[in-house]
Amino acid sequence: MVDGEAPGSAHLELVVGVTRLHPEDDMVGAMLSGWAKQQLGGRLSRETTVKVRAAIIGAFIEFSGLYPWAWTAAMMDEWSAHLVGERGLAKSTIRQKQGAVRVFCDYITSPYYDWPAMCEDMFGQHPIQVCHEWNTAAHLVDYEGDPGRRPFTRREIQDFLDCADDRVETARKSRRKGTLPAYRDTTMFKVMYGWGLRINELCKLEIVDLHHNPHAPELGRCGILHVRYGKASKGSPPKRRTVPTLMPWAADALLDYVEHIRPLYKPGAKNAMWLTERGSQIKTRTLTDSFDEIRDRAGLDTNLTPHCFRHSFISHLTEDGVDSRFLQEISGHRYASTTGIYTHVSGEFMNTMLANALRRVTTITEANE
Repeated sequence: MVDGEAPGSAHLELVVGVTRLHPEDDMVGAMLSGWAKQQLGGRLSRETTVKVRAAIIGAFIEFSGLYPWAWTAAMMDEWSAHLVGERGLAKSTIRQKQGAVRVFCDYITSPYYDWPAMCEDMFGQHPIQVCHEWNTAAHLVDYEGDPGRRPFTRREIQDFLDCADDRVETARKSRRKGTLPAYRDTTMFKVMYGWGLRINELCKLEIVDLHHNPHAPELGRCGILHVRYGKASKGSPPKRRTVPTLMPWAADALLDYVEHIRPLYKPGAKNAMWLTERGSQIKTRTLTDSFDEIRDRAGLDTNLTPHCFRHSFISHLTEDGVDSRFLQEISGHRYASTTGIYTHVSGEFMNTMLANALRRVTTITEANE
């Protein structure tokens, strides 16, 4: 390594003085390689994030038809318009793509890594920053997802789980091979709602994540759930959190699965909670497909997604009087405002709270008269 050269610098990625058949492509490859090392070396991102960002840069190169040292801000305008008008992507997705281009441009325009001088020597052009406040999507609100996404009502939760149970019973009576997967999926949905889990957190649960709660010995080994693959912040590993069992019926369903159904998959030494018939850990796509089938069979709103179980967990416990600060902690939210986004209480609950508030105000007024 050249003294003083940082990992990801141009002179470490691209040897000068060598005749190249495709110098432009070699330069882009070297830039992406150096960028990956810069991100991973500084622990700024996870490897999966680095790969996603590299794919976004490739897509922008393909759209513009030009290499990074020839990009202009106008091209970012055109690409953004394409993402909105033709592809119809959500603002959060567009912002993610623009952010990747912005960070990449920060890297290749920094004199610290020497890419500007290298491009000037080889192509007579140097890269510039093409992302600015006036041509990219600003993050103006806390939540930019589909406004149609909402929690299940309690009636919808019951209808969904009843339909899921019926699916198991139908498979059992027909003696089809799908009985075990149907039972597994039904239990997974109960656990997702019962502990307010994200789908990835759920799919990556392991047997070792079940623990006794000394304050609730009647729940057995399902008293506490240890979530080890929580949603990570930028540049950080997955967040861990501990979620106590607040819905005993969900613990009963999980314990029944662990004791009677999971052994039928012949897990051996495998720790994964949810296995396929091939012995691998279930994928989120498989569970999402199962959810869609049950939701549609139950005749429920197509805006409902697996993540709505998490909305329902927070909203329903709020209605049941569980402390909001406690819910924030067990949901893994850094800020109370995030938990607030997930909280959608029913009209009946709001009417009850209003009546209680008016009763307190009236009592205080009468006491002061």
